[in-house]
Amino acid sequence: MQSSKIKEIMKKYKDVFDILENYDKTREFPIGRTRIDVTLDKRIIKKLRILKAKTGKPISRIIEEAVSGL
Repeated sequence: MQSSKIKEIMKKYKDVFDILENYDKTREFPIGRTRIDVTLDKRIIKKLRILKAKTGKPISRIIEEAVSGL
C-alpha cells in the first residue's frame, strides 16, 4: 500500500526529483539566471532596443523568449 503511494508521488513529481538528482551530482540548480557576455551586430542591438521601447521588456527577456521558441 505504501509502495504504491511512493510510486504515485515519484510519478507526480518526477521533474522535481530529476532536478534534485542533478543537484546531487553537480551542486547546481538548473533554475535561476546567469549573466553572460555576448557580442552582437550593431543593427541587432538597435532592433533589440526598439523592441525594448515598444514592449517595455528588458532585452534579456526578449532574447530568452525568442530562443525558448526554438
